[in-house]
Amino acid sequence: MKFEDFQKFGIQNILSKILSKNNFPKFVFIIGLVGLFLICLPNFSLGSTRKMEISSDPQSISEQRRKKLEENLENIISGIQGAGKSKVLVTLENGAETVYATEERKNKEASEDKSSGEITRKKESDDCEKKFITIKDSEGTEHALAVTEIEPKVKGVVIICPGGDDIIVKKRIVDATTTALNINSTRVCVTKSG
Repeated sequence: MKFEDFQKFGIQNILSKILSKNNFPKFVFIIGLVGLFLICLPNFSLGSTRKMEISSDPQSISEQRRKKLEENLENIISGIQGAGKSKVLVTLENGAETVYATEERKNKEASEDKSSGEITRKKESDDCEKKFITIKDSEGTEHALAVTEIEPKVKGVVIICPGGDDIIVKKRIVDATTTALNINSTRVCVTKSG
């Protein structure tokens, strides 16, 4: 199609009408609405496809993490030559810990009592006030603002598998486990299943 063909359809006429002084504010308004719609569109689509289980209970978060670690380790160890189907138990040192945002105000005062040119008494006081920063949810309830969550550390791992009595297989399992969890080998026990 050539430019002359476009002229037949009157595209120049349509553009000149849209960009005229009377219609230009309407055109800008419509373009703005389309832009807002396109900006908001990802939020609507993500909200329907993304479902996350959010649990504020530190105990259940720790339990979920422990089970996920056990599943991942079972899959990894079962893939090691000679190990066979494995069972894994992971113990954690403590529960998950949530760190909340705080606001700190410090007040420092110093005073001196003087009598006849000599300092007789000096008094200093440091006051520190710390309070949590809170936010309101959609229902109007206030909650402390969580900054980060510290995951619990692995205390130990017990692995039971058919190849657990072979020294070479045992070393491979211990190496894989210590690397995956970033722990030392004294926290890993590998034994043969019965």
